[in-house]
Amino acid sequence: MGHDVLIERKVFPQGDIIFKQGTTGHTAYIVQKGSVDIVREGDDEEQVLLGTVGVGGIFGEMAVIDDSPRMATARAAEPTTVIIITEQMFLNKLSKADPFIRGLMNIMADTIRSMGKKAHNELQK
Repeated sequence: MGHDVLIERKVFPQGDIIFKQGTTGHTAYIVQKGSVDIVREGDDEEQVLLGTVGVGGIFGEMAVIDDSPRMATARAAEPTTVIIITEQMFLNKLSKADPFIRGLMNIMADTIRSMGKKAHNELQK
């Protein structure tokens, strides 16, 4: 049947931190119910809201594509249910994908990473 992977879900109350900026974690998340604020934390406790991920949206995926630390903090904006995508699940799916898709993923990861660095450097000025 191909149901070898059990879908893992997690429920977060409003205001709960799903992951913190700077931590590592080999998981991505899909919002099943609720919404998640993606917040970038500055040096002096200031927080910049980068965006909100709604139902069906994915976040935290960079940590699965490469092992870099989280570029922002994810916080439940309301009571939220997420589906957890582990690195292993992702790699299993990716290994079945066309090599072109795999190459594309790596290029996209690099692009997003350099955009993140640029934004970070702008903030430092």
